[in-house]
Amino acid sequence: MSSGQPVHFNLVAAAHAAMLEHGFQPDFPQGTDKELAAILSDDRLPEGPKDLRSLLWSSIDNDTSKDLDQIEWAEKLADEGPDGRIRVLVGVADVDARVHLGSVIDKHAQSETTSVYTGVKVFPMLPAELSEGATSLNENEDRAAIVIEYCVDASGAASDGKAYRALVRNRAQLAYPSVGAWLEGTGQAPAKVAANADLAAQLKLQDEAARRMVGARFQHGALDLESMETRPVMQGDQPTDIARQEKNRATSLIEEFMVAANGVMARHFEDAKVASIRRVVRVPKRWDRIVQLAEGLGTTLPAEPDSKALNEFLLERKKADPERFPDLSLSVVKLMGPGEYVLVRPGVEAPGHFGLAVQDYTHSTAPNRRFPDMVAQRILKALVGGEAKPYSEEQLGAIATRCTEMEDAARHVERDMQKRIAAVVLHPRIGQIFDGIITGVNQHGTFVRALDPHVEGMLIHGAKGLDVGDRVKVKLVGTNPARGFIDFAAA
Repeated sequence: MSSGQPVHFNLVAAAHAAMLEHGFQPDFPQGTDKELAAILSDDRLPEGPKDLRSLLWSSIDNDTSKDLDQIEWAEKLADEGPDGRIRVLVGVADVDARVHLGSVIDKHAQSETTSVYTGVKVFPMLPAELSEGATSLNENEDRAAIVIEYCVDASGAASDGKAYRALVRNRAQLAYPSVGAWLEGTGQAPAKVAANADLAAQLKLQDEAARRMVGARFQHGALDLESMETRPVMQGDQPTDIARQEKNRATSLIEEFMVAANGVMARHFEDAKVASIRRVVRVPKRWDRIVQLAEGLGTTLPAEPDSKALNEFLLERKKADPERFPDLSLSVVKLMGPGEYVLVRPGVEAPGHFGLAVQDYTHSTAPNRRFPDMVAQRILKALVGGEAKPYSEEQLGAIATRCTEMEDAARHVERDMQKRIAAVVLHPRIGQIFDGIITGVNQHGTFVRALDPHVEGMLIHGAKGLDVGDRVKVKLVGTNPARGFIDFAAA
């Protein structure tokens, strides 16, 4: 029988405890309030940057995002014809203009390295008064920014990259679901877009540039992976359901713009012969297992890692079996291994990003939520201003190591909380039957994912003879939010 009753469990307290358990310091240190007051009392804009506030900038992010890191603008170069180049500008919040190197807030950010999104509470790397206020590119607010510029040709290649300081103003804060549906022709234009023909034309042009670039990256072997991302549906402070987050044309637009912008920044540092931090995903060490996985599905992959061949296999499987494709994607992601941050010295070839099919990739577009991006803009500003390097190579190496460690810790916190949230959401549904798919069989047990909502648990009864990919009907028999356990039995 279904319990029918919600479980009373303090998810916010659990999230705070998980942060501490995994090495974070979720509470800001002594001295933060004094620094913050000084920062917020000075609302002057810096002198010297280009003034680009008149451009029709817009942002696209999640519905719930408050820490806005980027805005975008594009124009078709008039003298190059209808299929000519499109000039793209990505404005990135100049966090360094407010958070100074060596300050209390900066040292805390360097230790945490990332904001952590637990579903029930955001633990920001920077105080919310900055990341959601003074350093966020909020609508109709004048802000200091780093602008990354490049041109996209008909083949999708980006060239003429440059980066510089500027003043900007976000004219329209938009969200992925509504913009994506409009671009795909499955929904009405968002109200701000419907009311502004110039904004509509601007977004269509940005979409054209992004579609050129994604096509070019797939030609070079970028992987078309589809992770199963979910978010809790909240009523007050309690989750009541779990919704799947769908990718669409708007998410693809922003992804392509950011990949290109991060490439511009990496090449800028390389050309200037300065050390920097790059984000890399190395050639998969477990390529042999990926080959075995493909063989089991009737495809022969090359013996040596080949991202183009792997992507062709993935596209084929996505078309043949879309229901199970997220599980295949997850397997490939795990076998590729996690990304990492590395020090790149001048003149030394850096490993590339296997999954993105790019050789040059420096995180630089989300400084409100990632510390490597703050580091990148400090290196850039020192270059532009002819100033001393803000970090030594030894310091950059230590920062890269710390960022890798804490990003892994953040994944553990977020995964732990996803399990706890799912256990809370499903508790009233104990006794109900769900359609599911077997996602794992190992020495720890057999794991099954319910398809609606998308949550994973252990199959504690009736698992004999089942293997990965088998479709099953399962009965929910118990949940334990404190431990993040969800138990099913074969129905």
